[in-house]
Amino acid sequence: MCAAALTFSGLVVTGIIAAQPAAAADPAGFQNVRINELTSNGSDTVELFNAGSTAVSISGWKMSDDGFAPQSFSPSSTTIAAGGFVTFNSPKGLGDSDKLVIYTADGTVVDRVDWATNNAKPAMARCGGDGTGAWVTTVSTTTFGSANASGCPASVPAASRVRINEVTSNGSDTVELYNGGTSAVSIGSWKYVDGDTTHAAVTVSSSSPSTTSIPAGGYATFNSTLGLGDNDSVFLLDGSGNTVDSVSWATDGAKPSDERCANGTGWFRTAVTATPGGANDCTGSGGGGGGQTGRLLGGGGSLTSGCAPEAPSGTGSAPAGTSAWPGGLDVTIADNVCAFTTSTGPEGRDLSGLAFDPSNPSVLWAAKNKNWLYKLVKSGGTWVPDASWSATGKQIRFAGGSGQPDAEGLTVGANGHVYVTSERDNTNNTVPKDTVMEFDPAATGTTLTPVHQWDMTSQFPQLNTGSKDDANLGFEGVGFVPDGWLTANGWVDPLTGAAYDPANYPLHGSGLFFAGLEWDGSLHVYGLNSDGTFTTFGTVATGKASVMDVTYDAGTQRIIATCDNTCGETHTLLKVNASGAIVPDVTYTNPAVMPVDNLEGFALAPTSTCVNGFREAVWSDDGSYGFGPGSSSYGHSVYSGTFPC
Repeated sequence: MCAAALTFSGLVVTGIIAAQPAAAADPAGFQNVRINELTSNGSDTVELFNAGSTAVSISGWKMSDDGFAPQSFSPSSTTIAAGGFVTFNSPKGLGDSDKLVIYTADGTVVDRVDWATNNAKPAMARCGGDGTGAWVTTVSTTTFGSANASGCPASVPAASRVRINEVTSNGSDTVELYNGGTSAVSIGSWKYVDGDTTHAAVTVSSSSPSTTSIPAGGYATFNSTLGLGDNDSVFLLDGSGNTVDSVSWATDGAKPSDERCANGTGWFRTAVTATPGGANDCTGSGGGGGGQTGRLLGGGGSLTSGCAPEAPSGTGSAPAGTSAWPGGLDVTIADNVCAFTTSTGPEGRDLSGLAFDPSNPSVLWAAKNKNWLYKLVKSGGTWVPDASWSATGKQIRFAGGSGQPDAEGLTVGANGHVYVTSERDNTNNTVPKDTVMEFDPAATGTTLTPVHQWDMTSQFPQLNTGSKDDANLGFEGVGFVPDGWLTANGWVDPLTGAAYDPANYPLHGSGLFFAGLEWDGSLHVYGLNSDGTFTTFGTVATGKASVMDVTYDAGTQRIIATCDNTCGETHTLLKVNASGAIVPDVTYTNPAVMPVDNLEGFALAPTSTCVNGFREAVWSDDGSYGFGPGSSSYGHSVYSGTFPC
């Protein structure tokens, strides 16, 4: 959407506007719809973007220009899919110096943007993020109906680095501004106004305390003289009257405050603790502020021949007491469309287990059900197969080079080898084959065979019914847990009834393997011996109906059992309790913007990668379905977000 050559449009950056409390008939999620691109060159085209996690009906919506007389328009679709776009030609001419306001059918203001002379010729577009980026004037290219180009603008004017960072409606009605730039910004002539359209804008400098400048990296706070209530908004205007930033919130959303997380850059959420004049707290689960539950970014692309995403199945509820995702609310689609088509899985689906390489956090290992292993690396923010290892992944076989392992979970052991679980042999998929296979990633060739293989099938007779569905409910995930964590936390060895002593098991290496059984959500603990035998240490209850991935995270010092939509898209962190047993500690949902799909893989980057208190979290969609046909996520398998360090 943004061409290479750009001129800035005088600080016109808008947010969600809700002039009055939403009427009962207003569609759910309407606050997440944003004006994203427009032109006043004669065609007067407007593009709307839905930054929310659910589709929004815009049937009966209206628009107005600076005359403020709402008028109906004819959109390309009466529904905007999550992460999707809708366009229309304005029934009113848009002028050189004008404004555009979007209303719901009941008259609630959804979004608004103002521009100065010639700033919408040939077009104006948000650059730096659909729905949220800085408004710039494009000089040549427009891309109505598709995502904004990434990486623009290359530089941002100092004034547009100022953001509303926190706001309270608890009586003090405090507004906090944050300057994320490298130079001070004069705001003596800037104004603010709330969501009441009868109110005139008030200068920041006339409010208490009087503020005329914000230092680089600093804060400015003032108390609103307009009064801030429930279902309200704050709009920040520069000296020319252009919208710089805004925030809207629902009932109690700004009590104790509505804050950006991450500080200065993230989306708004309800704060646990108000911190006016300083960095936002951003701890605890908080809640979505102003209807802003994060954005799903990126994606798109055409499905290749044979690529056939599959709709999710088996949706169930989350365990009681589940907490909201503690990391960032934004999520990025982080792979190329139809990236995992293979000779045994041309439909491109079935990417399942994920694991970061602890010795090289720039590497993400991934298992695909129909016997493929991928070494992924980052390229421009996208996880792609490492061409130096194999641009198309490597096939894996059972011991002896036979069969097609139904590869589901994987982990990296202390020796750097990749351990993969299989539920069955896809060449005989009605019979379970619950195994753990050890592969040396340094081995040459395009097909890998196990260094060792451990077969636990006989322990699960309930899976051997002659049904391919039952056979497909075995080892879905696996995590390597270091002996050091087990001993330091006082884990009691179920085999001896005493504190776990690794020396009792001299062939097992330096840790145990926790395999997740999809059948009932239990974890099965094994010592994998170098002579091909194994020691069974019993089971651990996760409190969940199923488990799709297992990981040990050194950052939280917890074992994490992940479940997809079967358990409400949740991650249960397990600890060693005072009695020496491994038990559930806390359960988190996924970020709200993510699809409710068969998200079977989950991995957290090591804490060595932390930036500003966060690190990467990665998910895999087994069905590559996203939000379905026509959505930007359709045909994609990998999602990237953030998790606290």
